[in-house]
Amino acid sequence: MQADSSSAVHKHKVAPEGKGAAPAWHTLWTGMWSLAAIDARPLLFAFSLCAGAATYFLVPEEPRLLACIGAWIGAAVLLLAARRMVTWTFLYVLMVAGFGIVTGFTAGAVRARLVDAPVVSEATRPVMLEGWVAGVEPGKKGPRLRLEVHAIQGFAPEDQPRFVRLTHMARLEVAPGRFVRCWAVLRPPPAPVLPGDYDFQRQAWFQQLGAVGYVQGRCRGGTLGPPTGLADRLGLSLSTFRRNLAAHVNVAAGERAGGFAAALISGDRSFMAEEDQEALRGSGLAHLLAISGLHMGIVGGLVFFLTQKVLVLFEPLALRVPVQKPAAVTALLASLAYLVLSGASVSTQRAFIMSAVVFGAVLFDRAAISMRSFAIAMIAVVLLQPESVMTPGFQMSFAASGALIATYEAWSHHRAGRERVLGPIPFAWASLVMTSVVAAVATAPFALYHFDRLAGLGLIANLLAMPVISFVSAPSAALALLLTPFGLGDVGLRLFGYSLELVLMIAHGCADMAPSKVSLPSAMPGASMALFAVALALVTTARGAGRVLLCAFAVLPAVYLWTSSPQLVLHWSASGEVFARTSAGGMTRFAFADGDGLAPLRYSTLETTRCGELPCELETPAGIVELSEEGSCRPVDGAVLQLSLTPPGETCAFNHDWDAVSREGGLSVWQGKSGWVVEAGAVCRDRPWRQCQS
Repeated sequence: MQADSSSAVHKHKVAPEGKGAAPAWHTLWTGMWSLAAIDARPLLFAFSLCAGAATYFLVPEEPRLLACIGAWIGAAVLLLAARRMVTWTFLYVLMVAGFGIVTGFTAGAVRARLVDAPVVSEATRPVMLEGWVAGVEPGKKGPRLRLEVHAIQGFAPEDQPRFVRLTHMARLEVAPGRFVRCWAVLRPPPAPVLPGDYDFQRQAWFQQLGAVGYVQGRCRGGTLGPPTGLADRLGLSLSTFRRNLAAHVNVAAGERAGGFAAALISGDRSFMAEEDQEALRGSGLAHLLAISGLHMGIVGGLVFFLTQKVLVLFEPLALRVPVQKPAAVTALLASLAYLVLSGASVSTQRAFIMSAVVFGAVLFDRAAISMRSFAIAMIAVVLLQPESVMTPGFQMSFAASGALIATYEAWSHHRAGRERVLGPIPFAWASLVMTSVVAAVATAPFALYHFDRLAGLGLIANLLAMPVISFVSAPSAALALLLTPFGLGDVGLRLFGYSLELVLMIAHGCADMAPSKVSLPSAMPGASMALFAVALALVTTARGAGRVLLCAFAVLPAVYLWTSSPQLVLHWSASGEVFARTSAGGMTRFAFADGDGLAPLRYSTLETTRCGELPCELETPAGIVELSEEGSCRPVDGAVLQLSLTPPGETCAFNHDWDAVSREGGLSVWQGKSGWVVEAGAVCRDRPWRQCQS
């Protein structure tokens, strides 16, 4: 990457060695930032863009759109002025970062208005719903249908959600693209079950998902044709094609691994057994299900390699045209097709953009893998879908990619020597080990924050499974594609299935041997996760050995905040579940009432125990938790159900009733150094996806 000739870095003069030379610490600082400050402007802008988008989603009230646009215009003018006037590098860095923050914030506000669609305000009785099946997802109680709404009984056209998601507990007899009629109970998308947990309500808003619910009986096919809109018709046609492709792969790849094969090729996980998905998560191989850089790299790389070898066979063409350039175009088109077929998730979009940059670099004779391609991918995803910044898929995908590219750049100068010393095969294994370790370390903070657990044998599982995926599964899938025109594609798919059976065997073995999946009893606070993200940004932006020191400046406070933050002792969710810390230091989960919540990401592996006859008691380190009708202390008049906490040797710490809990969106009890903290689970926020009730 070449620095701009007019940038401030060329105006910085370094004192000669000897008398009057700059001190060592100043030289170290200059080495870290002189190139990073100016040459890494896309990277700085990308990270600040993420910070701005995250800030938009965390503010308590919805900002005015005109104010956001005005601030963005002002920041752009200041940046242009600074580009010509400011000669101090660090100040210019701050200007770039500030512009990125304002841009990300504004992108979030604009996107929230663009996806504005009606949302069901309260639960309904069973109503007749008509619509087209836009997709089918796996669910614990049955497949979940995503329907594009045509009409809902009792709803005016302007009040109808655009999409709804329904759990279909009966046997499913309809496919994507089909027009259906269902009797369904609808309710608003639920708020998070636990404090800081995945906000499905927010994500539903950006997916224009206006209601969730369940089908009474089963959905029946209707006679109405496809929707009239071109985009809607194309979307339904693509969903139908993906579903048919997944169904074919599921059968052709074999019963044991057919669902896994269908998920890898089409992104449709509905054919995959829940125990296999849990084994992949428990063994640290769940990243195989998220179609990302690995899959896109294999597809694009194989197509590039095969096309290049075929073109070389035509000597007149090979002598006149650089064969790598038409091969790059072919690989780019194949990657685009895979993006569309796999459902275009955030990780897949990121992988495609980076692949496009890589193949574009081949076309224009530039460096293929660099931080510039990483920054371009991040900028594109955040500008198109700023809400993805808050999702674990975005965070873990870019964390792994950024750390791997930074490691690759740091080690690239020593690669030839190390490969010569170790030999090609040991060097390949050493590279695989290094890749697995770097990716695991980079994604660990985000996995701990969102899921509160790590895979204990994840490194071993990846070392065993990745060679199978790279050298057996991928060529088998490519063989299936090449044989399909001759009617022999199922042969390649069967080989593909055999290789994935081995991967599933590895996943189940490692998941079963891992003692506890390294679950941590204390949840990571958001401030710690933000500091870990800052550490990652510093590692990828800075240069030289000093980047480790900068990373420590962010990691150490993150660890301190994590270890010293108040611990969640008790949470009574609006869904009727109670999460309480046990005497052993873990968490237990009890269901006292039925509600509308979703299963949380944190503590998702806990078994749910239902309370029998009242009163129910649970002994915790904080004291005795009791659920009763009367209340063990300070009873609330007229309450149907009451929850009390009595610390050892003390009187009742608090008593709360179910009506208040359901009204406030949950109740959390934290134990800190200064004592007890009791707070409502969902504070009223005037945001598009969570309106304050009047």
